[in-house]
Amino acid sequence: MNTAEIKQLEDAYTANTYGRYDIAIVSGRGARCKDPEGREYIDFTSGIGVNSLGYCDPGWVKAVQAQAAAVQHTSNLFYTEPCSKAAEKLIKLTGMSTVFFANSGAEANEGAIKTARKYSDMKYGGSGGADFDRYRIVTLAGSFHGRTMATITATGQDSFHKYFTPFLQGFDYAETNNIASLRETVTEKTCAVMVEFVQGEGGVIELDPGFVREIAKICAERDILLIADEVQTGIGRTGKFMSYEYYDVQPDIVTVAKGIGGGLPIGGVIFGEKTKDVLQPGDHGSTYGGNPVVCAGSDYVLSKFDEAFLAGISQKGEYFREQLLKVGGVRGVSGLGLMIGIDVGEKDPKAIVKACIKNGLLILTAKNKLRLLPPLNISQTDIEEGLAILAAAIESA
Repeated sequence: MNTAEIKQLEDAYTANTYGRYDIAIVSGRGARCKDPEGREYIDFTSGIGVNSLGYCDPGWVKAVQAQAAAVQHTSNLFYTEPCSKAAEKLIKLTGMSTVFFANSGAEANEGAIKTARKYSDMKYGGSGGADFDRYRIVTLAGSFHGRTMATITATGQDSFHKYFTPFLQGFDYAETNNIASLRETVTEKTCAVMVEFVQGEGGVIELDPGFVREIAKICAERDILLIADEVQTGIGRTGKFMSYEYYDVQPDIVTVAKGIGGGLPIGGVIFGEKTKDVLQPGDHGSTYGGNPVVCAGSDYVLSKFDEAFLAGISQKGEYFREQLLKVGGVRGVSGLGLMIGIDVGEKDPKAIVKACIKNGLLILTAKNKLRLLPPLNISQTDIEEGLAILAAAIESA
């Protein structure tokens, strides 16, 4: 099928929930993919941070194929080796205690919310009764935590708070990087503070170190759980395995997804010492969570994260920033590692995206910025060729 035929078929039979570009992707290797007509694109999006090792990394493909040919699924009533091995690597890389595997970032954040509320009820409520009020969770303006009813409520953006009312109760919003707003928003009814240390969908905005220190201080003093939403920032994306490492804080719960699977759907709720025993049999579950094929891919991805690999991510990120700041029309560059936001002032980000596509480069937007999330192992050649296309599109916009 050609691109037009694929588009016609999909438009006829799938829900109209995405603002798609007129491209169909049928194959890919590394940071490059092709459409049905054979046209090649350099991909600076990696499936919105999912294809952490690019398209069809040979070792990842081998691991997934081998597991698919052995056991493709079994319920969580039984143990599987890929799930166990992926969990071991993840815990050793984070220094946390245990992990619950889910299907997505939204589902991981749901698990974190449930855990925080149960922890608070166990310690300060005791009955699980309807009158217990230490259940509120503080998130930040500009945050994005998912599209389920709980996580869309947790999301601190008014544009997402439409059509689906009534929303869940129990969420409060502090202004990002505003300590006074944080202190005012956290009350005796707060059980957790949930943050992205770099807000991705909110415009690739880093949290201020002083603001993070204040969050950590308040949480420690009041026994409020600190939840790090690392769905987009985690698994090496920022040049550290987790972005919270830049801030010298230790969350009580960490959520991950996107890049951990290398292209297959997986999320995780990672528990620290304080929260590792909160969820007990019957409290939470996921039919596909810990699927052996997905975990085989995840185990392979996690095997890549040594000091040299992380250093390479940081070096590539620095190169991107150095080159982008030389481009006419770029007013600033935000983010960490290979999570990059580009401020193009009054220029139209969507028009720049279309110009890039026309010339063989795939990029993203975030609010009024351009956003880049290239594969973590992208080559220097692909970086330079892609940047040349991007610079031309920005300067001519």
